[in-house]
Parts: sequence; C-alpha cells; structure tokens
Amino acid sequence: MLTSSYPVLCTDDVTASARFYVEHFGFESTFDSDWYISLKHPATGTELALLAADHASIPSGNGVPARGVLVNLEFDDVDALASRLAAAGVPVVQELRSEPFGQRHVIVRDPGGVLVDCITEIEPDPEFLAAFGRAD
Repeated sequence: MLTSSYPVLCTDDVTASARFYVEHFGFESTFDSDWYISLKHPATGTELALLAADHASIPSGNGVPARGVLVNLEFDDVDALASRLAAAGVPVVQELRSEPFGQRHVIVRDPGGVLVDCITEIEPDPEFLAAFGRAD
C-alpha cells in the first residue's frame, strides 16, 4: 500500500534550491544535510526534496540536475505572488497570464533550473468545461 509520494529534484546546489522554496513559497525543512534537504509546507503538507546531483546514492551515470521538470504550486492569489517574486528578482520565464483551460499563472525558475508554475485556478472557457466533467 502506497503511503507517500513527493518529488526529489537533483540539483548542483541543494542549499540554494532549498532556500528558494523556503523564502518564496513558505516551505519548512524537515531534514537538512549538505547533500539532501526535505521540505514540507506547513499549511498544506505538500512535500518536496532536493538532492545533490553528484551524491553516491544515485546510480552511476544518472546524477544530473533536474531538467524538463515543471513543479506546479497552487495559490489563492497568484497576482500578489507574481509581484512579490518579481520584486525579489526571481527569474520569470513566463509572465503572468490567464489560460482558457482555467489557470492564471506565472512560471519562474529555481536556482537549479527547475521550472515552478505558480497557479491560481480560474473559471475555464466554455470549450474546456467538458474536460472538467462539466457541461455548464
């Protein structure tokens, strides 16, 4: 029986990546070493971990920083968050925008290169309602 699941992102700088999620998104450390940091959000229980890409626990030839990963984080007010992230100098790779499929979001890059999609759900356009099991 599955008891838990969370992403572990390989990175070249575990400390910098962890600091990013703590500082900008409110995660807290639950385990902290120089090669692995486990994070948990106190309000939601969402978990995320960072692992040194060169750590010996990773099978030989597979320890590369995470690329092509999109971490979705949902918020009550992405507009306010986007303003705070921009003011803090967080690299924005896609400006804040609304999507017809029901998301308002901004995409930023963490220090390890992982894309973080910060989302507030909005009402989808009518052509997407069926995808949500709605026919309003």
